[in-house]
Amino acid sequence: MTFEERINEDLKAAMKAQDKQGLRGIRAIKQAILLAKTDGSHEEINEEKAIKMLQKLVKQRKDSLSIYEEQGREDLALVEREELEVIERYLPKAMSAEELEAAVKRIVEQVGATSMKDMGKVMGIASKEFAGRADGSTISAVVKKLLG
Repeated sequence: MTFEERINEDLKAAMKAQDKQGLRGIRAIKQAILLAKTDGSHEEINEEKAIKMLQKLVKQRKDSLSIYEEQGREDLALVEREELEVIERYLPKAMSAEELEAAVKRIVEQVGATSMKDMGKVMGIASKEFAGRADGSTISAVVKKLLG
């Protein structure tokens, strides 16, 4: 079952169950799929592209959530949290801090990185390898810690 088929099936199930929170999150994903299909690139939505799309949606929700919390808009923050929870279901399981640090150490040794000058090399490999399982800023923090 492709990513798009899975989303369509989950959308139908959420409609039947009258799951309003699930519907909102799944519709946001469906909208992102439609935008990706009509962007003119004519690329298939493979797993890698789907993960990037979901990460973008998660980042948007987290940014909105922080703004709403700052402004004391709990009603809007609640909606963002619910959508965030639904979207994160479709991402691969996140890596723990220990797993991430061990994996980054392996990459640092593999590349032969010794200082912050080598951060770009490490980040390039790590970002591709951990796509969907670790946030870019988290990876960056671990790399800085290990190289600093």
